[in-house]
Amino acid sequence: MPEPIRVSLSTSSVYPGSTASGFEAAARLGYDGVEVMVGIDDVSADITAIKALSSFHGMPVVSIHAPCLLVTQRVWGSDPWGKLHRSAEMAHEVGATVVVVHPPFRWQRDYARTFVEGIADLEAQHDITYAVENMYPWRTGKREFQAYAPGWDPVTQDYAHVTLDLSHSSTASGDPVAMAQLLGDRLAHVHIADGSGSAKDEHLVPGRGTQPCREFLEHVATAGFAGEIVVEINTRKAKDQGEREADLLEALAFSRLHAAV
Repeated sequence: MPEPIRVSLSTSSVYPGSTASGFEAAARLGYDGVEVMVGIDDVSADITAIKALSSFHGMPVVSIHAPCLLVTQRVWGSDPWGKLHRSAEMAHEVGATVVVVHPPFRWQRDYARTFVEGIADLEAQHDITYAVENMYPWRTGKREFQAYAPGWDPVTQDYAHVTLDLSHSSTASGDPVAMAQLLGDRLAHVHIADGSGSAKDEHLVPGRGTQPCREFLEHVATAGFAGEIVVEINTRKAKDQGEREADLLEALAFSRLHAAV
């Protein structure tokens, strides 16, 4: 029998809760591990603190999400390549095997120009998987803006490893099952969430939107996916801690059920 696919929790799923509360929730609710979203919470960028949290809660760190968001432009300095080197350093120190990275913003011209080749060089240098995440066009009303370069869709680029995020595929009006089929073995990492097709990146609990979350999980399970499934949902609107934990438990149960071979 193949090993069951692990289901881990992104620390971003407890925001505005802290990185520490993400580890605590993952351990108490029965997740298999944690993805650390490196962000404005100082603890998330502190390797020693992350190692201590992992040890205290008995929660392995399966992946590091590099600080690629607009709000994290100054985390670990302003050099985007420096952030990716630092992410690999953290991954090695805490035992993670994957660094999740977004494609560059279009205005990061020098970074974007050599990004595809640079990611390949980083993988060889650090002996770690850099899984480039699918993003989406930015839309306002009827206007659409291509914010990422060389593009928001990593399926069309020559990356060895890709992260598929189902909230992002919803915002992009994409089909994640078709994307997974096209990627084949290049699919290295999954952010499971849902969306309604809104221009906003919703990160709904899987099963509450219009994405084929069940079919996607069944596909990766039967296709022999060997990576990590990470729950990355938005619980900011939860009215209290009990409602937030109910959402985290529902996402875990849904993912485990449909990723079972």
